Amino acid sequence: MRRIALFSALLVVLAACGTTGDTTSSTAVATTMVTDETATTGSPDFPVILDAANGEVVVEVRPEKIVSLAPTATEILFAIGAGDQVIAVDEFSNFPEEAPTTDLSGYEPNVEAVAALDPDLVVVSDDLNDIVSSLTAIEIPAIHHPAAVTLEDTYTQIEQLGAATGNIDDAASLVVSMQSEIDRLVTSMPELEEPLTYYHELDGSLFSVTSETFIGEIYSLVGLENIADEAEGAETLYPQLSAEYIVDADPDLIFLADTKCCGESPETVAARPGWEELTAVSRGSVVALDDDIASRWGPRLVDLLETIVGAVLDMESVGP
Repeated sequence: MRRIALFSALLVVLAACGTTGDTTSSTAVATTMVTDETATTGSPDFPVILDAANGEVVVEVRPEKIVSLAPTATEILFAIGAGDQVIAVDEFSNFPEEAPTTDLSGYEPNVEAVAALDPDLVVVSDDLNDIVSSLTAIEIPAIHHPAAVTLEDTYTQIEQLGAATGNIDDAASLVVSMQSEIDRLVTSMPELEEPLTYYHELDGSLFSVTSETFIGEIYSLVGLENIADEAEGAETLYPQLSAEYIVDADPDLIFLADTKCCGESPETVAARPGWEELTAVSRGSVVALDDDIASRWGPRLVDLLETIVGAVLDMESVGP
């Protein structure tokens, strides 16, 4: 397990950042000046310099008016104790309940609407409509944190937001807690004679993910084998499978990440032509996920892993 050290001169955090569906990544470095006072208070001196996906970002003072245009960033900000600094979040930031949800859009961001709130920090996961450069041009610091490619990306984004908001200790504690819970869940997995296979469904048109994605990495932590890895189009990381391919692969487990968006359920899956005989269906191993938890790379990914492990344990308790 990594240890997070507060050095007397500076804190350096390394990460690889990438966008959803993009196989490329870039190394991001966060540098925070840390004084002797920081070591006792856990609050960094400002300015804080972050090397995020949009390059060097300088946060001159501890931000008190943060706008988040990314649901994952919103969850992270509240989890590290920066919730009282957040004044507005995008329309899809529905967790935690106390998040100040607005009609701001992260998919069609409006720089004028954001600027009207007079924020001293904006966090985005997608740089659409040139929102980052537009904010920078009017001297509003913006942090671009793309969708995580690895768990390390998640930890780095948490640490960077901790540094940027003056919540270093809480961010460090969250990372350590997540790592501890993930270790616990991984070690709770039973030893299997043969690896179990799974199918992760993104939507009703049978788009899935490969093991090279962030979601796929979560399943790989507990040794599950992904049927999408050998599918046509797997090189895109998000292949669209055919019903015939899934039936032939006969996965041991099916995970539905399309319960909210598309109304899918174990019952709708069982009703699909030819699917009633699938191992996952016949053994009751079709798992309805919370779409939000299954698509965000923040603190609740531990909940996703717990659901996955629980499904395996339930399957093992039933027996062959």
